[in-house]
Amino acid sequence: MQEHSYQFSYALYDSIDDLTEEDAWLLSEAREVTEHAYAPYSNFHVGAVAKLSNGEILAGSNQENASFPVGLCAERVLLASIASLFPKVPIESIALSYRSSLVDSDHPITPCGICRQSLQEYEKRVKHPIRLILGGMEGKVIIIPAASMLLPLSFSPEDMGNGR
Repeated sequence: MQEHSYQFSYALYDSIDDLTEEDAWLLSEAREVTEHAYAPYSNFHVGAVAKLSNGEILAGSNQENASFPVGLCAERVLLASIASLFPKVPIESIALSYRSSLVDSDHPITPCGICRQSLQEYEKRVKHPIRLILGGMEGKVIIIPAASMLLPLSFSPEDMGNGR
């Protein structure tokens, strides 16, 4: 038997005020984009803003529907828009924020499992890491150097015989 371990490092900031100007702007925009979320069932409004390597800025928000929990997370709305409008263009950074009437938005949250898989596969597709800037409407902020770090031992196209 061989024992293996997985660990990664991330940056933790006390607040948006400690970020670089660009990172603070992206997170601020993600906070604003939560207003565009359609979340009448979960009351959990998520905003995502991406800066692409070509300088373009795009945004997405979660979109629910009456057959809840079927809906789209902000991250996947954003990725679908980017892949449609700017195919194969790497994403430099994505900022994510949230607000809810049910919980305090005073700490970072991470993407759900489906979004982790989608982010990881986009990174593989364009061969470029996606920096994640995670924060609530206030409080601490986490920056993760690559979205794929959140999904070790992930299922990939190679596992299906693709990408040979």
